Amino acid sequence: MGKPSNLVIVESPSKAKTIGRYLGPDYTVKASMGHLRDLPKSKMGVDLEHDFTPQYIPVRGKEALIKELKAAAADADTVYLATDPDREGEAISWHLKELLGLPDEKAHRVTFNEITQKVVKESIRHPRDIDYDLVDAQQARRILDRIVGYELSPLLWKKVRRGLSAGRVQSVATRLVVDRENEIRAFQPKEYWTLDVTLQRVGKPGSFQARFWGEDKKRDLNNEEEAQAVLDHIQGKDFTITNVKKAEKKRSSAPPFTTSTLQQDASRKLGFTPRKTMMIAQQLYEGVEVEGEGTTGLITYMRTDSLRLSDEAMDAAANFILNRYGNDYYYGKHHVFKTKSGAQDAHEAIRPSHVELEPERVRSSLTQDQYRLYKLIWSRFLATQMANAVYDTVSIDAECETHVFRASHQSMRFPGFIAVYEEGRDDEGEAVGSPLPDLSVGEKATASKTEKEQHFTQPPARYTEATLVKAMEEKGIGRPSTYAATVSTIEDREYVEKKDRRLAPTPLGEIVTGLMMDRFRDIIDIEFTANMESQLDAVEEGKQNWKTVLSEFYQGFSREMQEAETALEGVRLKVPEEETDEICELCGRKMVIKMGRFGKFLACPGFPECKNAKPLVERMPGRCPKCGSGMLKRKSKKGYAFYACEKGPECGFMTWDVPTAEDCPECGQTLFKKSGKGRMKPFCINENCSRFLPEDQRGYYKKKTAAEGEETEKAPEKKTAKTKKTAAKKPAAKKTAAKKTKETAK
Repeated sequence: MGKPSNLVIVESPSKAKTIGRYLGPDYTVKASMGHLRDLPKSKMGVDLEHDFTPQYIPVRGKEALIKELKAAAADADTVYLATDPDREGEAISWHLKELLGLPDEKAHRVTFNEITQKVVKESIRHPRDIDYDLVDAQQARRILDRIVGYELSPLLWKKVRRGLSAGRVQSVATRLVVDRENEIRAFQPKEYWTLDVTLQRVGKPGSFQARFWGEDKKRDLNNEEEAQAVLDHIQGKDFTITNVKKAEKKRSSAPPFTTSTLQQDASRKLGFTPRKTMMIAQQLYEGVEVEGEGTTGLITYMRTDSLRLSDEAMDAAANFILNRYGNDYYYGKHHVFKTKSGAQDAHEAIRPSHVELEPERVRSSLTQDQYRLYKLIWSRFLATQMANAVYDTVSIDAECETHVFRASHQSMRFPGFIAVYEEGRDDEGEAVGSPLPDLSVGEKATASKTEKEQHFTQPPARYTEATLVKAMEEKGIGRPSTYAATVSTIEDREYVEKKDRRLAPTPLGEIVTGLMMDRFRDIIDIEFTANMESQLDAVEEGKQNWKTVLSEFYQGFSREMQEAETALEGVRLKVPEEETDEICELCGRKMVIKMGRFGKFLACPGFPECKNAKPLVERMPGRCPKCGSGMLKRKSKKGYAFYACEKGPECGFMTWDVPTAEDCPECGQTLFKKSGKGRMKPFCINENCSRFLPEDQRGYYKKKTAAEGEETEKAPEKKTAKTKKTAAKKPAAKKTAAKKTKETAK
C-alpha cells in the first residue's frame, strides 16, 4: 500500500485522532501543536518605522516537529490546513503555508464548525483559499498587543515594580473592577421601610399577607415616621378587596449558548472559571472516545458570538423532543433567535453535534467535568426548541383608608422547556409569593398582624468572573476568543483577587490603573478599546487596511509614551502595603503583606530596625479535631494546599480536606469538605462518630491538568552579564534551581 497522498494539519493531537478516523487511510492527519511561527520573545520583532513589518521566526523547541511536517508536506500531493475556524486559526494556517513553503495550488484551507464525519468530509470536498483579511486582522491584533506590552511594561517596571505587564484588553478589564470598587466605596445607603399586614377574611376561612404599595400611585416609605403614620391610620379598620387580577404568563427559553453566556452559566451553575470552561469545551469540540461511537466531537465550535442554529440541528432537536416528550413540549416550529448587532456571526451558536447523544448515554466516557459541561450545553440547546413555560398569576389589592396593600402569587401550569433547563441568574429571582385564597372584589378582611421593617439600599455587587465577562461583552471589550484569557491574566498578574468568590482590585491593580488613567487615557478608555475591536472587525471584513489601523493607533500611543516618560522622570510609585492583624512578636507592630521573589510573605513594617518576616498563612474556620486549636491553610513542597493545626508539630494534625464553619450535629467536631471548587457536602472525619465518612468515600478522583488561554504580551527583561553567564551553563543552572527548590521547601 502506497503512502497517503493527502496531508491534513490540525492544531491538537485529539483533534487529529478524531478527524483521522473520519477520513480513512488516504489521509495523514498531523497536529501542529498550536503556533509554529511567531514574533520573537527577546525583542519587539516589529519594525515600527517601516510600515509595522513583523519579523516572524520559528517557535523555539518545535524544530523537530517543523522538520517532520515539512517532510510530510513534501510527500503529499495536497495539504489541507484545518486549524480552528477563527482569526487565530486562519493565521496559524497562513504561518504553516509560509513555514512549509507550500505553493498556492497545493495548500487548501478547510474549517470545521463541528467535528462530525459528515461535516469533515463535506469540508474536505469543498476547500477554499486562505482568507487574508482574517489573517491581517489577527496580525493587527498581535502587533497591537506586542507594541503595548513591550513599550508600556518596561515603564511599569521602572515606576511601580519589576515583572509587571500591561495590555490593551487586560488594562480595561482591570479598570472595570477598579471602577466598581470605587462605586462601592462612594455608595451612600438610603433608608427605606417595608410594611406587611396579615389579612384575615371576614366570615370565611383563609388569610394572606400583603405589602404596602401606595395610594393612587406607588409610594416608598423613606423613614420610620412615614411607616408608623400608615400603621396608625389603618389601626383597627377593615380592608376591602378592590382588585383581583388573574392572568396567564408565558416564559420563553433562553437562547443557545455563545462563548460569553456559556462562561457565565458554567460559572454560576458549575463553579468553573472561564479558563476551565474553555479548556473543557475545547476537549468536547475536538473529540473524546465515546463507548460504541469511537472518537467523537460532541459540541460545535465554542468561540462564537452568534445565536444562529442550522435548520438541520433544529430539525434533529424537534424529532428528539416529539419522540421523548410529546407534541405539547415542542415549540411548534423552528425557534430562531436574533443575533445582536455588532456580532461577527461567523459560526453557529454552541450546541451538541449529535442531540441524540444524551449526557447520560455518554457519561461513562467522560470525566466528571466534561459530563457536567456537556450536559449544560446539551440541555440549553434542547430547551431552545421546546414550548414556553406557562404560569398562572394572580394579583390582589386590599385597600384601607386610601392605603393600598398588594399581594401576588404565580404557579406553574405547564413546565415546557423548564423540564430540561432553566437559566442561571446573578441576582435573586423575583418572589412568587404564597398561595392566595380565592378572593373577590368587595370582600372584607381584617388585619390580624402588622410588621414594619427597616432596610437600606445596597451598593452594586463586585464582579464575579461571570459578570465581568458579561460586562466585557456588553461594552465591546475583547472578543469571544479573548474573554477567558483576559480574566485569567488579570488574576495571575495579581491586579485583582477573589474575595468571597468575587473580584476585588489589589493595591497593585489600583496603582497601575491609576497610572494608566493619568498617562494613557486611550489605552484605558472603554470606548476607545471597543472602537479598536470594531476596527479589527472592519479589517476582517476587508473594509479597512490593517497597517493604517496600526499607524493611527501608534501616533497617539507614541505621544503618550513620550509625555509619560517626561512627567514621571524620577518618580517611583509605591504600592500600599496591606496591614494584617498579625502582631510582630519582636516589636509589637502589626505585620504587613509584602511581595518577594517567591510570592507574598509577612514582614514587619519596622524594617530595617526590625527584620522579622514569616510565611503568609491563611486562618481557616473550624477547630483542630485533635487538640481544639485553630486551623491554618498551608502549602506543601510542591505547592499543594493542605490544612494543619496552628500549633504545628506540637499537635501534628494535618489534612487535605477543607475545614468548614459547620459542626457535626452528632459529635460536635468541625465538619470538613472535599477540596476543590463547587458545592460539596460536608462530612465528619471523627472515626468514633456515627457520621464518620471514610477517605475512600469522600469523592476524590485523579486530577488531570491542561493548559489553555493566551498570555498577554510582556516585554522581555534585558539580559545582564550575570544572566548571560547563567544561560551559558544550562546544566549547572538546572542543578542550582533544583537545590533552591529543595531548600525553599524545607
